Amino acid sequence: MKTFAPSLVQDLRYATSDNFVGARIDGYEAARCLLSEPAARALAAVQRDLAAEGLGLVAFDCYRPQRAVDHFVRWTREPADPVRAARHHPRVPKDALIREGYIAPRSGHSRGSTLDVALVSLADGARLDLGTPFDFFDPLAHVDAPVPEPARAHRARLRAAMERRGFRPYPPEWWHFTLADEPYPDAYFDVPVR
Repeated sequence: MKTFAPSLVQDLRYATSDNFVGARIDGYEAARCLLSEPAARALAAVQRDLAAEGLGLVAFDCYRPQRAVDHFVRWTREPADPVRAARHHPRVPKDALIREGYIAPRSGHSRGSTLDVALVSLADGARLDLGTPFDFFDPLAHVDAPVPEPARAHRARLRAAMERRGFRPYPPEWWHFTLADEPYPDAYFDVPVR
């Protein structure tokens, strides 16, 4: 992604233990944002558009190997960790995360044109308030959740910027976008991120 959008901030949590599972996720051998070329070009256009407003994007996840998706699914069957639950899914039981649409056995991320992003200020690198943290599995994370200002306006700005360049949102997660005209709509790749 650095080739197309060198100013993209990357906070790729699944290559670390700072995520809802609490461990490095299978298939993330490096912290790299990989995308299909059409998605990378569209994301670079979003970055340029936002820069005119003094904003940019931070990416939390991009391409995700199928083995990582499988890791998430296995994790939902393990006993809940109260500390992680309080941080990532305080009102949704762990065993309901698949049913509620927060975790899926097949993820658009594995097709290479889906990513998770938030807004940052270019002036100081501060992340804008979007009402919940990334990977907060709760109705408050839904795109149209009744969050207070300025988070509501920031979500609308992020969504408009992404949609303008061909990405569509995923309603349960304000951070999740897929290129509408993705090149591999029926594929689920399992190449590790290196």
